[in-house]
Amino acid sequence: MKKFTFCLRLLSIPVLCMFLCAFSSRDSVEEYVNYLQKSFTDHYDFAQESSTIKKFELNVTNNGFCRYKRYFTNGKVEYFAFKLAKFKDLDYYGTTTSGKLFLRTKNDDVIVQTYNDRAGDVDSMGTCIVIPLKNIEAEDLNQIRESLTRIGPNNTIQLKESKL
Repeated sequence: MKKFTFCLRLLSIPVLCMFLCAFSSRDSVEEYVNYLQKSFTDHYDFAQESSTIKKFELNVTNNGFCRYKRYFTNGKVEYFAFKLAKFKDLDYYGTTTSGKLFLRTKNDDVIVQTYNDRAGDVDSMGTCIVIPLKNIEAEDLNQIRESLTRIGPNNTIQLKESKL
């Protein structure tokens, strides 16, 4: 009987561990993507660009891309995109009330394109994307940094478009 009880104890420990692990919460890529999208749209500062920008699209996909497109009132379109695997760091210049978020990459990994530009269309590479933000705290910026570094390159979700 002691042998049976001992075997039962040995089996119950792994079963209990598996049961507890089954209900543990793991952050999914979709949660990070949704947080980033919500943060960027909630804190996007229209006042910094309202006289020149008609609408914008800011998409973070869980297949590993950040895309930012601005439509100007004169018809010009600017497009910026980079693979999140190339994300290096972010900088924020400004106050909690208003400022600019610089998403930096390791090298010239940001695709920069312009369309319908009077000076001519541009197709080049850059090192950062600049996003105007408002009403953002240091904790929010830390959470944005953490989310950007945790998103992996294997899934696809395109998030909603934001219009002014």
